[in-house]
Amino acid sequence: MRSESNKVLREAATPADVARWRDDFPILQETISGEPLVYLDNAATTQKPQSVLAAEADYYRHTNANVHRGVHTLSQRATDQYEAARGKIARFINAAGSNEIIYVRGATEAINLVAQSFARPRLKPGDEILISAMEHHSNIVPWQMVCEQTGALLKVVTINDAGEFEFESFERLLGPRTRLVALTHLSNALGSIVPIERVIELAHSSGVPVLIDGAQAIAHLTVDVRALDCDFYAFSGHKIYGPTGIGVLYGKAALLDAMPPYQGGGDMIRTVTFEKTEYNELPYKFEAGTPNIAGAIGLGAALDYVGAIGIATIAAHERDLLDYATREVSAIPGLTIVGSARDKASILSFTLAGTHPHDIGTILDHRGVAIRAGHHCAMPVMQRFGLSGTARASFALYNTRAEVDTLVAALHQVTEIFQR
Repeated sequence: MRSESNKVLREAATPADVARWRDDFPILQETISGEPLVYLDNAATTQKPQSVLAAEADYYRHTNANVHRGVHTLSQRATDQYEAARGKIARFINAAGSNEIIYVRGATEAINLVAQSFARPRLKPGDEILISAMEHHSNIVPWQMVCEQTGALLKVVTINDAGEFEFESFERLLGPRTRLVALTHLSNALGSIVPIERVIELAHSSGVPVLIDGAQAIAHLTVDVRALDCDFYAFSGHKIYGPTGIGVLYGKAALLDAMPPYQGGGDMIRTVTFEKTEYNELPYKFEAGTPNIAGAIGLGAALDYVGAIGIATIAAHERDLLDYATREVSAIPGLTIVGSARDKASILSFTLAGTHPHDIGTILDHRGVAIRAGHHCAMPVMQRFGLSGTARASFALYNTRAEVDTLVAALHQVTEIFQR
């Protein structure tokens, strides 16, 4: 049964559509070692369309000023653009209101915020947090830290040989001591999609809140936080064609209201005396200091760009690429795909017999093909499959079948070098 959030498959985009999208990304005109750039490292970060680059540049050229409290025109203009971007984010994920959107540096900071501000004050020795065996380090280490601080225990839902979330394991582990479930929506190392709708429903039936790490999913799956009924959702702007250094924590307003601030300083206060500080209202009580104003505006532009194309259209195109790439690389001698979940998106991880992933990545780079090689900040996933790392090609809206063909030809060259 396919995930509800992945029921977005429609007819694939036409070559003319993709060519038009590619024209929006200046970096795709680059050459590497004299070869046209084939950028297949989108799970690490996506490239930025001209509209995002222009939005950031326009802010610095015409608006640059600090937000909030400024009475001069530039500050008011900057504040309007910064808060308008927050509204775009709220609408993009269907939050109940902009006050549920907290600006952070990225998904990592968002998860740490929840760990320290929501979980830590509530946890007692023996309490349990559930994660899965396919998590990125950013959804492991913050929970290990908070467990060390409180005496809570970290429990891990298993995955099967296909890299699929084992729901039966989750059912067994969810118990009276469970205080929080924190899961990826889409695995960055395997491409597996977690059935988060079922997870949230079962967790909530036991009164357990759920955080979803959506860093990978946000650019590939439709995300409706109210339909999901998740308590927290975290994502990074740079994974959805936006700038680096900006991200989002969505949280239900009632939960955020009850949480103490994560950091102290300017803009998260209402009044300050030496005796007492009164904190600001949502969302500002979690946004200490001068924020990444240009990044927020750039993220708003990125969501405008993605929204104009449509996640459904993007997902259908990426599904076609993933299916095509899977068929083509499967014919390469000695190549093993790591992660064959039935419900999967955008990511093709693999090994080549007798060849280190870094050597694969280096040789491909000489052909202009950019992939990721290593453990992908998911070392427990590698340990689960008995690997030190994999090579990973990951797809985005601007990739083409011709680029897949270039990848495959370059991989054949790798096999000729290492399997003579």
